[in-house]
Amino acid sequence: MKYNFYTSQKMNLDLKGKTALITGSSKGIGLQIARSLYNQGCNIVLNSRDSDRLKIAIDSLPGSISVIADVTKVSEAKYLTEMTIKAFGKLDILVCNVGNSKSVSPGNESLEDWKTMMNDNLYSTTNMVEASINYLEKTKGNIICISSICGNETIPGAPITYSTAKAALNKYVRGISRNLAQKSVRINAISPGNIYFEGSTWDLKIKSDPKIVEQMLNNEVPMKTFGKPDDIANLVCYLASPFSSFMTGSIITLDGGQIRG
Repeated sequence: MKYNFYTSQKMNLDLKGKTALITGSSKGIGLQIARSLYNQGCNIVLNSRDSDRLKIAIDSLPGSISVIADVTKVSEAKYLTEMTIKAFGKLDILVCNVGNSKSVSPGNESLEDWKTMMNDNLYSTTNMVEASINYLEKTKGNIICISSICGNETIPGAPITYSTAKAALNKYVRGISRNLAQKSVRINAISPGNIYFEGSTWDLKIKSDPKIVEQMLNNEVPMKTFGKPDDIANLVCYLASPFSSFMTGSIITLDGGQIRG
């Protein structure tokens, strides 16, 4: 199968000199977000729990820093934020990209599954917001959270634990936006659909059974193709920019038309 992915054009979004911290950014969507913000002139802080991947990722972004931290832990979220301030003196943009969709099939949930999914998909964000809010208030900065269409509606076959955690994340973004607005801080979320990149879940599924994947795209996605990390990264750049200055508390769907509700 071949999918038509077009290279995005560089946009001038008045982000030069801003400091951007992207959690979960050693590969895939997070790394592409970091690259796009870097191309806009931002100071970049990469983050991951995987030191080997971070070493590879940082080589492509000269002048950036990387910090190993598990943001599902309050103390490490604080450490990551402090290292950002130590390196660049401020924080303008926080991108909460840490997430995990690998859970049990519906009906097989355990307490540990619930804890893992809530930690990875909700608390990884709430920890970072709480750790960084004082710094973001100083710069009148903003927060972009990477959610999922699984948090918007019931997607057949999607793990219930993952869907519930992403729905909670969406509710958090909407709810906390009012409080953050009083501090001149904006927060929005992006709910992607099926995003393809090398090493992704969809990459593995294509290699395993391309016909099933093709059938899914034809039946479920009106545009009949995958999204790419660039699609998400471009939207992140817009949300981080002054061009979206009146937008907060929004959950933006980016799924090729898959959502029906």
